Amino acid sequence: MPIKLTRNEYVSFGDLISRNCRLNASARTAGRCKLNALRPPGPKPHFLIGNIPLADSNPLAVFQRWAAEYGDIFYYRAGWIRVYFLNHPDLIEAVLVRQYQNLLKDRVIRNSRWLFGEGLLTSEGETWKRQRRLTQPAFHRERIASYAGIMTQYTEQAVADWQDGAVVDLHREMMRLTLKIAVRTLFNVEPDGIPEILQAANVLVRNMTGARMLMPSFTRFLPLPSMLEFRRAVKQLDRTVYQIIDRRRRNKQDSGDLLSMLLEARDEDGSNMDDQQVRDEVLTFLLAGHETTALALSWAWHLLAENPEADERLHDELARVLGGRAPAISDLTVLPYAEGVIKESMRLYPPAWGVGRTVVKEFELEGYRIPAGANVVMSQWVQHRDARFFPDPEKFDPGRWSTEGSRKLPRFAYFPFGAGPRQCIGALFAMMEGVLLLATMAQRFQPCAVPGHPVEPLPSITLRPKRGVWMTLRQRRAPVVHASEHQRV
Repeated sequence: MPIKLTRNEYVSFGDLISRNCRLNASARTAGRCKLNALRPPGPKPHFLIGNIPLADSNPLAVFQRWAAEYGDIFYYRAGWIRVYFLNHPDLIEAVLVRQYQNLLKDRVIRNSRWLFGEGLLTSEGETWKRQRRLTQPAFHRERIASYAGIMTQYTEQAVADWQDGAVVDLHREMMRLTLKIAVRTLFNVEPDGIPEILQAANVLVRNMTGARMLMPSFTRFLPLPSMLEFRRAVKQLDRTVYQIIDRRRRNKQDSGDLLSMLLEARDEDGSNMDDQQVRDEVLTFLLAGHETTALALSWAWHLLAENPEADERLHDELARVLGGRAPAISDLTVLPYAEGVIKESMRLYPPAWGVGRTVVKEFELEGYRIPAGANVVMSQWVQHRDARFFPDPEKFDPGRWSTEGSRKLPRFAYFPFGAGPRQCIGALFAMMEGVLLLATMAQRFQPCAVPGHPVEPLPSITLRPKRGVWMTLRQRRAPVVHASEHQRV
C-alpha cells in the first residue's frame, strides 16, 4: 500500500522500504542471471514533463515516498533527463566505486566550471587524478591537526561577542566563523586584513542556489542585478587570490598554510600546478569547504535545542573533560558524544543531501541496463533515514555512534562526504573543525529555539536552513574545576 504524505511531512519509512527491499533482494539474484530489458519501477510520468520532484514544495518528502514505494532502485523521467535512483549501500558502492570510470559529475557541477574551473570538485579523468595527487599532501592528518589552534582561537573570539539573551541567526554566525577559519588556514593572514575576500565569498555563497547552478553558464552574462553582483564578486575574488599567489611564489616561503602546500606540491614527473590550477583549488576549498562545517553546526544547534536531554549530555561531557578550557586536538578522542552530535547532525541533515552522476558508458546494475546519457542519483537524506541501518531513524541520537551497531554499518549506509575515489578530500578537516567548534561554543552558551521561527531544510546545492536558525543565547554557568583535575595541553 503506498503511503500518504502531506507536502510538509517527513516520514519514517523504514518498515515499508524494508518490505519492498526484501523483494528487491530476491530479485537481485535473479537479475544477475538475465538482463532485464525493462526499466525499474517508478512513479507514473506526467505528460511531456515526466516527474520533476525538485519543483515540488517538499522534494525531500517526495524522494522518501518514492523510496518507500519502489524500493532499492527506481526510475523516473524529469523532462528529457532519465533518472535511476538508488537506495541501498550495495548499489551505491557498485556505482561510486566499481563504475566510477563510466560516470561524470552531474549537470549542476558541470555548469559550475566557469566558477570553480578544473578543481577537484569539477575536474574529470586524468586531470582529476593529477589534481588529487598534487592536493593530497595539503590534507594529510598531521597538516590538518596543526590548524586546531586556529579553529578554537577564532571560535573563542566569536563567542566573546555573544551576549546572554541575544537573539541571533546561528546559521549566519556559523557561516561567518567558518569562512574566517578557511581564509586563515588557506592564506595564513588575518581575515579582516583581506575584507574583499570575505565580501566576495559571501556574495557567491548567497547566490549559489540549485536553480541558478542548473542554468547554462551563458546565463551569467544576463544583465540582472544579482548576476552583475555575482560577476563583480568573482572578479574581485580572482584578483585578490592571484595577487596572493604571485606574492607567495616570489617569497618562496612555507607559511604553514594550505596555499603553501599547493604551491610546493610536485607530481611524479616533477611538474607542479600553474596559477590557474592553484586558483581553482583555492576557490573550491574556500567556497565549498567552509559551508559543510557551517551547515553541520547550524543543524546541530537546531537539533540540540529540540532535544534538551542530548544537550545536557553534551554539556556534561564537555564539563567533565574540558572544565571550561578550550579543547585541544588531543581531546578529540575523549569527546565521543560531541563527535556523535556532529555525525548525527550530518545523518539527519546532510550538508550534501544528494549525489548525482551522468552515465557516459552503459553498464548493468541489478539486472537493469543503465544507458549512456542517463543520470544516477543517490541521496544521503533518504539513505541516512533508512530503518534497516538506523533504528528509530527519525530520532536525534548522538549516542548511537558509540554503539556496536554503528561499527557494523555497511560501508555506504552513511556517506555525508560522498563515497568512492571522489570522496571529499576535506572530510577530516571538516570533522575536526566541527567537533572543536561545537565543544568551544557549547561550553559557554546554550542556544534555545525562538518561538515563531520554524527551522526548515531547503534542498539547494546544499541542505540549507530556509529561514536561518534563529536562537536565543543563554550563557552557561562556568563549571567548577578541582585543583586535582588533570589539565590537557
